[in-house]
Amino acid sequence: MKSSVFKINALVLTLLAVSLCAQGEVKLPAIFSDNMVMQQQTDAAIWGSATAGSTVRITTSWNKRSYSARAGSDGRWKIKVTTPVAGGPYTITISEGKTRVLKNVMIGEVWVCSGQSNMEMPVKGYRNQPITGSLEYIVTSANPSIRLITVPKVTSLIPLDDFNGSWKLCEPENVSEFSATAYFFGLMLNKSLGIPVGLINTSWGGTRIEPWISEAGFKNFDWVKLPDKNIQQEKLSPQTPTVLYNAMINPIAGYGIRGAIWYQGESNRNEYREYEKLMPGLALNWRAMWNIGDFPMYYVQIAPFDYGPVGANSAFLREAQLKASTAIPNFGMACIMDIGEKDCIHPAGKKITGDRLAYLALAKTYGKKGFPCEGPVIDEMKIEGSQVKLTFKNAPNGLTSFGKELTCFELAGANKRFYPAQAFITGTGITLFSPFVGEPASVRYAFKDFIIGDLFNIEGLPASSFRTDDWDQ
Repeated sequence: MKSSVFKINALVLTLLAVSLCAQGEVKLPAIFSDNMVMQQQTDAAIWGSATAGSTVRITTSWNKRSYSARAGSDGRWKIKVTTPVAGGPYTITISEGKTRVLKNVMIGEVWVCSGQSNMEMPVKGYRNQPITGSLEYIVTSANPSIRLITVPKVTSLIPLDDFNGSWKLCEPENVSEFSATAYFFGLMLNKSLGIPVGLINTSWGGTRIEPWISEAGFKNFDWVKLPDKNIQQEKLSPQTPTVLYNAMINPIAGYGIRGAIWYQGESNRNEYREYEKLMPGLALNWRAMWNIGDFPMYYVQIAPFDYGPVGANSAFLREAQLKASTAIPNFGMACIMDIGEKDCIHPAGKKITGDRLAYLALAKTYGKKGFPCEGPVIDEMKIEGSQVKLTFKNAPNGLTSFGKELTCFELAGANKRFYPAQAFITGTGITLFSPFVGEPASVRYAFKDFIIGDLFNIEGLPASSFRTDDWDQ
């Protein structure tokens, strides 16, 4: 009898101990893990769940300071820790009965990297679609100051709090699978700034911009139909508005970042007028959700590509992206008119793409000087008889075609019929004419689905396709 009672008491004590241990364990979202990078010189939020009403304590090794907060009735808690200037590695100790230590934590610059397939495209390339120089970049990629994390592709009708993943070291096997555009962007930042860089890749090939915006972000876009909340999850398309924000942005919203980069637009090319509004709308939406001010967002203008005879000329979408670049503060566009491929929508020149995004960040966000970060943009057009003279911004040292004939300009008269133009770099701009257009009314440059741009500033940054008319053809 005594033996049975003893066994029962032992079982109860064991179960109680297990229960207390489970209750005392702090749970963290995947964005907080070993090897992570935290944004430097800020009050960075760390959050998770614990036993309701319990006290969670965090100690940071860089300053030996302790922070604490009480978990709410739902077990949720959030603590902001003060981060130092860039450096590391450090540890972060989190406890509520049971202690958890995050190891090999770096302090530096953190960027969110998002979009569709041209952002998702890994350094190793897609099948039969290479990345220029990928093998060398992968083989030589080991770098303790760059860290990578990828959010898996998931949809949701409601905002999610977490995802499956963890921060990875910058090593060949991890770099090979990571976003090429994001990696090359981060590599340039790391080389130029000399500090750790953390890259959060959250992208999905083929997706439109609407799924990446939260429900609150559509209040000014009444043409977008929000999803029926009764749709079954297994029937949910990744093209449905809000569902990628909910599953792939919301779990990281609030994590300390410097800014975001974006490469998307191919899937919205037929709705270019709406896209001109949605692009800054996305940035404003994310800024509101992060609630850390107007953090910078830089994006890639889609590359020229032969989309075929059906649908709108993608130059209209490129134009929308160019116009959007000046719509709000801390916004900018990287142009890649020179690296498009006629038969492949995924240009191999991702190093060029990532570098041009980095030029924007280095100049506009980090205040680096001595180099341009944007290509030529038309400033003024003057018509002098049968000739047209153009001047450009972002070309303080002049323009160049690198010795090639300028072949991308067209002229039209009032009849709206465009003809190839003879174009010459003259002084501070371009002079052009066409023997078929006696009284020019409009100029277009590289305004086609597929065309290789041939106008650059002296530093080699290309001019975007543009037009001086607003004709619907």
